[in-house]
Amino acid sequence: MMYTTILSVKVNTSNFKIPSAYLKHEVEIDIYTPEGILGNEKIELLLLNDGQDVAKMDFSRILEEAHHGKRNHRLIVVAIKASEDRLMEYGVAGVPDFKGRGAKADLYTDFVIKELLPFVKKKIAMPITGKVGFAGFSLGGLSAFDIAWSNPSAFDAIGVFSGAFWWRKKDLSEGYTDADRIMHAKLESTSTGPDMKFWLMTGTEDEEADRNKNMIIDSIDDTIDVVKILLNKGYKRPENVFYYEKVGGKHDVPTWESVMPAFLDWAFEV
Repeated sequence: MMYTTILSVKVNTSNFKIPSAYLKHEVEIDIYTPEGILGNEKIELLLLNDGQDVAKMDFSRILEEAHHGKRNHRLIVVAIKASEDRLMEYGVAGVPDFKGRGAKADLYTDFVIKELLPFVKKKIAMPITGKVGFAGFSLGGLSAFDIAWSNPSAFDAIGVFSGAFWWRKKDLSEGYTDADRIMHAKLESTSTGPDMKFWLMTGTEDEEADRNKNMIIDSIDDTIDVVKILLNKGYKRPENVFYYEKVGGKHDVPTWESVMPAFLDWAFEV
């Protein structure tokens, strides 16, 4: 009789505070690291915006279960906790919204690329041989999408949970049209890596707003329009683009926690 050995992986959490010259304050992060990394595995990395929401999840268990039975792949996750200036630091770099929010998104991008990634790679002290992803929730998802899209040499995969793709240059009362959506306009006019992977999620109860009165909530409309732009640019489903609509899903941590395993399974080798 043959027996199959199931490999169990324990995940450890370390907390750090990184002084940022760009943001002029410390940024707190939690690093989730599987135990027993030898260095000969395929090592992958995921950054998560809104790390304070990750801390509300049973994330170590999620990551342990994602590694269950895996021998040759290890995923390290960095949860970046948002500062009190979240509404200014998250957004689309260089294009504040109609209320001026997101005015520091370019500085947050500089922090991620020039300070956070070098810090994390030094702490890991082993080469990242697999994918590097960036994901986030709500406005943190918009931020992650923008940063990864604009830095294809640094990232291979993007994850957005209930993304704030409504982010716009004009208020609804100021003659708004869908052309005023900031991220959609950026996607239409720019490009990124041809092999980039996109995982986009909404919940059917994310919100109640329906600005065009088409009986579909805006978060679903805005996300599907992102998918359409990506497909028009030549990305393929499901190899590069995956849309997950969670029936009954809300704009909250329990919903995002429930779909996190599906994202990890699709975006990474674990």
